[in-house]
Amino acid sequence: MASSSSHEATTTTLVERVQNFVAENKRAILLTTAAAAIGVAGVAYYASTSRPRPPPDAEQGEKKKKSKSGKKKKSSKKDDGPILEEIKPKSAKVEDEELNFNLAADEILALPEESYDMQQRAKYAAAFKSQGNNAYTKRNFSEAAEHYTKAIAVSPKPEPVFYSNRAACYVNFSPPKHDLVVRDCDEALKLDPNYVKALNRRAVGLEGLGRYEEALRDYTAATILDKFQNASTAQAVERVLKTISSTKAAEILAQREPRLPSYTFVSAYFAAFRPRPALELPENPSQGDQTLQLSLQALEAADYAHALSFVNEAIDQGISWDAGKAEAFNLRGTFKFLIGDIEGSKGDLQTAINLYPSSTQSLVKIASVHMEQGNPVKAFECFEEAIKHNPNDPDIYYHRGQVLFIMSDFDKAAEDYTKSTELDDQFVFSHIQLAVAQYKAGNIANSMAQFRRTMKAFPQRSEPQNYYGELLLDQQRYQDAVEKFDRAIEIEKAKPRPNVLPLVNKGLALYQWKQDIAAAEECCNEALTIDPDCDAAVATLAQLSLQQSKIEKAMEMFKKQTELARTEPELVNALTYQYATAAQLEFLKTYPEMAAQLNALARGMA
Repeated sequence: MASSSSHEATTTTLVERVQNFVAENKRAILLTTAAAAIGVAGVAYYASTSRPRPPPDAEQGEKKKKSKSGKKKKSSKKDDGPILEEIKPKSAKVEDEELNFNLAADEILALPEESYDMQQRAKYAAAFKSQGNNAYTKRNFSEAAEHYTKAIAVSPKPEPVFYSNRAACYVNFSPPKHDLVVRDCDEALKLDPNYVKALNRRAVGLEGLGRYEEALRDYTAATILDKFQNASTAQAVERVLKTISSTKAAEILAQREPRLPSYTFVSAYFAAFRPRPALELPENPSQGDQTLQLSLQALEAADYAHALSFVNEAIDQGISWDAGKAEAFNLRGTFKFLIGDIEGSKGDLQTAINLYPSSTQSLVKIASVHMEQGNPVKAFECFEEAIKHNPNDPDIYYHRGQVLFIMSDFDKAAEDYTKSTELDDQFVFSHIQLAVAQYKAGNIANSMAQFRRTMKAFPQRSEPQNYYGELLLDQQRYQDAVEKFDRAIEIEKAKPRPNVLPLVNKGLALYQWKQDIAAAEECCNEALTIDPDCDAAVATLAQLSLQQSKIEKAMEMFKKQTELARTEPELVNALTYQYATAAQLEFLKTYPEMAAQLNALARGMA
């Protein structure tokens, strides 16, 4: 559920475009960034679904050798457990018959040199491995591990497959011995750093030990080395990313001091409510009354930090009359909602309603809180209560329309936007949202005509130009869209604090139209110069940075996204990008020789 229904629906097209940037352009983004770092969340998933291919073989060896007939040998399969490196081995009798398998590994090592050379030791090792494979196929994992241990002991030189196969046994122990899995895979990977199965097994062990970031590192490396052909590894990347991001998000939220979102976000929220008459102070105002007035003046000047500070002080100092108290709790509840303190917001708004039951704005805002908590029934009850008190308040219908819009009930939303406009036709957002709802409902011609009427009626407002541009962009009318964004930017630049969303939209349009990454990046950087906390600009710039292989810049943007994230879902999403990029950057540090191959892979998949 959207976190601020009062303005979310108006900006939904931009937000959706930014959030779906990777999905919409997965070939352009994923494939060209593969050589850079494959730096997007769910990269393995996107890569694995970018083109059709047969499902992976559940039991394949390191290499599938063709028989003389030209057919590939069938690999032995089992329903669960890690993959062994070979098909079902030959029986022991095929091995050199002079080998004495009644001897223990240490006894073999103690044989006289004249009767026991390196070649014979190698034969023993291979035979023990075959016995281990036989036992593994029969799911006798403890016995199989013993055979692999003997193979390791007698082998004249270390063989990574022996360690990896023993790790496969430890994975299947009950309970699994994850520490031994990691130890054996460490040994296998020292001998062969490109050993994909050992990477996968070590990742399983690390995940079992709760060492999730290390597990993500290995799953990521295995996914790329396997050229994105293993669907289960791709799913493991996403699973571990989700675990890491969810855990880290909870830790951050528990420790983080509350902070206001970006100026763009806050101003959009307050702009979604029509101005109300100035609050009149009593004849002998208290200190709290006067501080409340300072808060409202700061709010009028869009100085949100001071408005919040003053309203907190006013409530602490004490406000002398009920209407003033209701106004103060309404305002503080609003700020708490914007900060993400949903329960605190709910409490303050309810206090405002108790003090002043006919305060339709407080009822409308607490409806948004109920939507944030996933309770639309309660939200609509609040709207109905507000209508009982003042059926001619146009804000009620506008914001109920926003909730209906978010719920994808576009026809009913359009009815409420129309009602709001009939009661007050000077509020630009009701006109804009009516057009957007018509567009979403498939009434394209009516929507475009509504936008043209709105632009004519509000020539000095940037919002109709901006959102009409978004509809044009959705129709791939790129040049027309950019013209509208330019007009919106021109109008905004005349203001002391411009809204930067048209700049971000222009950047996205230039990318989609001309693949002009440099121009798109310039637009986002300009937006961030004006509003350093604009999350849409940060998210877009992060993806554009990846597109240009500017990995360090992308990481910087992802960390910025984490700082700006207002709600837990936003924070989880930002952390997912951050950790995915970090894991894949680590891959290139470990496997620098893979950069050229990844470029070739990207070109081939494109």
